[in-house]
Amino acid sequence: MSALVFVGIDVSRARLDIAVRPGTSFSITHDEPAIAALVEQLRALSPTLIVLEATGGMEIPLTSALATAGLPVVVINPRQVRDFAKASGHLAKTDALDAQVLAQFAEVMRPQPRPLPDTDTRALAAVLTRRRQLVEMLTAEKNRLLSASSPIRKRVRVHIAWLERELDHINAELSEAIRQSPVWREKDELLQSVPGVGPVLTSTLLASLPELGTLTNKQIAALVGVAPLNRDSGTLRGRRTVWGGRAQVRAVLYMGAIVAARFNPVIRAFYQRLQRAGKAKKVALTACMRKLLIILNAMLKHRTPWREVETSHA
Repeated sequence: MSALVFVGIDVSRARLDIAVRPGTSFSITHDEPAIAALVEQLRALSPTLIVLEATGGMEIPLTSALATAGLPVVVINPRQVRDFAKASGHLAKTDALDAQVLAQFAEVMRPQPRPLPDTDTRALAAVLTRRRQLVEMLTAEKNRLLSASSPIRKRVRVHIAWLERELDHINAELSEAIRQSPVWREKDELLQSVPGVGPVLTSTLLASLPELGTLTNKQIAALVGVAPLNRDSGTLRGRRTVWGGRAQVRAVLYMGAIVAARFNPVIRAFYQRLQRAGKAKKVALTACMRKLLIILNAMLKHRTPWREVETSHA
């Protein structure tokens, strides 16, 4: 029986640091020829698992190359790695050490590989990221306008107008991308049939949560970070909390839950029932996020329109 091989790769702009367990550590330049050579080198090792951190998109070319070669690769949240490193006593931090921690994480934790987003999905996610940046800049400029002195107020207004035009262009681009894809269009129409669910939420789910409709309710809630987690110790029974998961999806889902709590009959009744039970507003809204996500997951899994789902969840 061949030994299990685990690989950790730390990605930076100029260099890739690779650690193999059992084996050695080495580094290469971060460019296409070096990535191609690394893929062949790792393919010869037949690794059990390869783990990388999410690094704001810098990991995508390497991850795509590894997945295309049929190698088992997982991109994980950097917070998971930091917590694991602290628990393992790894306090020092260098790129080479980070790669070793990633390899150890792969061996101990064995995260499950998931299908990677295709090119179109990554492109949609990039447009969504740009949209989020525009919204943040627009909010900042509107706040700045409130305290701006007369000499610069005009320039701030000009910038706000430009940002609003850019936001309109981005929204049109998102709508066109979804309309051009038969699969996305079908999913978008199903999701937007739900009261309180709009184009920003559906495009975010399509781009950043491709697993929607393929996992169980518990799995999808945990993946997004809206599953309640215990915080108990000894005789202490702490409050259930939610954390981790995909922050971008969770932020947009939160706004969707606020709208649904007003206009969606199922979510509104659920929210009001929690409030009557004495739940805090934020706790009730988090529960609404989870319920809305589970409804959307069931709709895509069974290709069920809202009317049928509404009846089954009422």
